[in-house]
This record gives sequence, C-alpha cells and structure tokens, in this order.
Amino acid sequence: MSQYLSGADALNSLNATNEGGGSGAEFASFKSGTTYKVRVMGTADLIRFYSYGIFKKVNSFVAANPSIKNARGFAESNFTPWDLASNYYSDLKRKAEDAGNFTQAEEYKTEAGKYRAKERFALGFINLETGEPIIVDLSKKQAQGVHAVIKKNEKKLGKVAFELEKTGSSTSTIVMLSPLSLDPDDEELTDKERENFAKQDGKAFDMKLFDGLLFEADEKSQIENLVAAGFDITLIGLSIGGNIAEGTQEGEGGEELKKDEFNF
Repeated sequence: MSQYLSGADALNSLNATNEGGGSGAEFASFKSGTTYKVRVMGTADLIRFYSYGIFKKVNSFVAANPSIKNARGFAESNFTPWDLASNYYSDLKRKAEDAGNFTQAEEYKTEAGKYRAKERFALGFINLETGEPIIVDLSKKQAQGVHAVIKKNEKKLGKVAFELEKTGSSTSTIVMLSPLSLDPDDEELTDKERENFAKQDGKAFDMKLFDGLLFEADEKSQIENLVAAGFDITLIGLSIGGNIAEGTQEGEGGEELKKDEFNF
C-alpha cells in the first residue's frame, strides 16, 4: 500500500492547504440520501489516494504504477495514460488563452479535469446497525468537514455515537457527521445500536481493511478506459496494446481545478 497515505500521514495531507487485492473490503454504499449511525474509533482511521474515472462512463480506479505528483497533486513525471489525456487538454487550454479564445479555454479546462486524478479519502467507521466496520469514499472537502467534527469530539469518542449523512447532488453534495446521545432516554439509538457501540470498547479500527480496497488498473486497462470514455488515444501517441513512449507529453501536468469532484 506504498502509494497511499494512511493514519497520521493521511491526516497531514487532509489538513494541508495544497499551496505552492488484500482484505477484500469494499466501500460502503454512500449515495445521496444515505444515513449511517456509526462509532468513530479514532482520529486517524483513513487513507488518502488519487482516483481517476468519469461518472457514468468509467468506474473510479487508481493507477497500479502511479505518476509522481507535486505538493498540489499535479502529475510531474511517470505520467499515466490518463495524465497524458489531461495534459493534452491543458496544453490546448493554454494555446486558446494565448490566442485570446477564453470561452474555448474553459471548455478545454473542463475536459482536462475529466481525466485528472482527484485526491480522495477513505474513512473507516463502525456501523452501529450491524456492528461491522464500514469504509466511505469522500472528496477532500467532504473529509475535512467530517474530520473537523471528529477532532472536536476527540476526547469523548468512546462516549458518543454519530450520524453520518449525505445529501444533495453533484457539486452541491453535503456530507455531515453529527453527534448522537447514548442515553436510552434520548432514543437516538436503539438498544441493539448501543450494544454494538459497547462491543467496540478498548478496540481500534482495523487498518488492514484498507488493503485491497481500491481497484488498481494497469497501463493497458487505463488505455482501454480512455477509449471507453470517448478519448482518441492516438492524440497522445497511444494504441490498444501499446506503451507510453518515454518522455511523451513532458510538461506541467495539467491545470488546477477550483471545484471538488463529487460524482465518483
């Protein structure tokens, strides 16, 4: 799991401003309208990863051989096929800007963003309905909001449950973590949920559950995914069964997007 950050290292990335095959675990379904009652086991039960994919076209994946990224998350070298596709449109964007065609530049920026890796966070909880661990996939902005609540309640994690909820859609998606009382008189938890909460006393979240969580696509699969997404791979010198030529598309590695992607 060397290409991922976990625990305290993932926390450092989560809190950064971005300036200048294993366990068989799966992500829990967390569509808009979903609510879980959970126990938070600790403040560092998470990993960070960079995910590619296009909503309703290509399911999200991570690169088996990831690119080297700078502090802002932009690929600098060892580009994946999807990095090259993003770079292609970023280059067109710069040329359009130089020509004064800012409307087309914005269109190229949007296309570049489709293929760029997005920084994501996987957070682990205990589902109080079942008593089993769950892992949810969040954007950095969503994860920051959730983790802020966890940190605020850090000293009483063993005494308070939470409701994890997702509402809205697309860029208006909101993820909230709200404290719940364990007091039976408050009726915020069922007897079974309080029992499952108590069973976790003295335990820690199993970080091994993050192993094998993410689908790692090799270069061939990534090229095939580009074709499925509708990208003309000949534009970046690739073909099905071909390899990335060394030094291809050396450059800045794409433009920074201003909006979080929430769709995959």
